[in-house]
Amino acid sequence: MIRAQCIVHRGNRILMVKHRMEGSEWWCLPGGRVEPSETPSEAALRELEEECCVSGKILRQTGHTKDGFGIETETFIIDIDKQEPCLGVDPEFIGMHQILVDMRWLSLAEIPERDRAYLWAAGLMSIPVFLEEVSNWGDELSYPRC
Repeated sequence: MIRAQCIVHRGNRILMVKHRMEGSEWWCLPGGRVEPSETPSEAALRELEEECCVSGKILRQTGHTKDGFGIETETFIIDIDKQEPCLGVDPEFIGMHQILVDMRWLSLAEIPERDRAYLWAAGLMSIPVFLEEVSNWGDELSYPRC
């Protein structure tokens, strides 16, 4: 399976959507499955419109990963200009319990560390404002302890 996702940012805030499934919640970039009739870039724009109710323009691709389950993910930086996003739906769950439960502009400090980890593979450090912020974090360990 191939997925496509979007990095949309305003200054140091990233557009994120919250999913809830089987008692778990997590923040992620808007995105989803690439349909057989579309390219990853077309899928990224479609997913952004479905989940956040805005259209966009692709600026560039920032990431291509393949996880341990064989799922490939293509990530694109997308400009939505001055549009104001609002929470949309995941069409795969129409008529069922909707898994999209929130959408917000979040700073890195507002994103749980587990969810933030996925942003590195997506290519977030290719955006100067985030590279600068992370470069100033220092050398302290922050890995959660059990």
